[in-house]
Amino acid sequence: MYDSAACRQRLVAGASEMGLDLDARQQALMMEFLALLVKWNSAYNLTAVREPLEMVGRHLLDSLALLPHLKPGPCLDMGTGAGVPGIPLAIMRPDSDFVLLDSNSKKIRFVRQAKLELGLVNVQPVHARVEQYQADRPFKTLIARAFTALPNMFALSAGLHQPGVEILAMKGSIPEQEIAQLPAHVMTDVIPLRVPFEAGERCLVRIGQVAGFHAK
Repeated sequence: MYDSAACRQRLVAGASEMGLDLDARQQALMMEFLALLVKWNSAYNLTAVREPLEMVGRHLLDSLALLPHLKPGPCLDMGTGAGVPGIPLAIMRPDSDFVLLDSNSKKIRFVRQAKLELGLVNVQPVHARVEQYQADRPFKTLIARAFTALPNMFALSAGLHQPGVEILAMKGSIPEQEIAQLPAHVMTDVIPLRVPFEAGERCLVRIGQVAGFHAK
């Protein structure tokens, strides 16, 4: 059962615990997105999480944990799935453009509908595979959540490694083996994340210094 008031209360409490103060617009858009996710999930199986209250922590607050580490400027969400973390981040950063990329047409249809209903002019849904995507702009940040192993993600996104780009990959426990398999010339930084109402380990792997790696 979808209890909107309880979900909003959990969202606001969790965001406050993370040091975020959501204004009325942000709260309303987050709740609209959650309602759409609940509605579409029953028919399209967008996420394995079924309980709306659990979705608040697993999808909304988890996405917001990325916010303090996100550079201003254009951002690409690789393998966005049901629009996370891209849509929650776009709600919080209306001054930045977000391209939400996924190879699953069903999920991109949902993202397009969410963009339309929420009126998110800074979101561009794209149905494509990361390795085949031809960007029409340089990105400041590439983000990934539950996408693929780090070495594979780095290789697939090679065509998007413009000068100054940073990759932010959300993970559970620290993926030491995956980090060890990254090219030696890139710099990595592991940042522990704490997501309210979520018991599992979370961390952010930040990959920088990728510019010019083709020449090495």
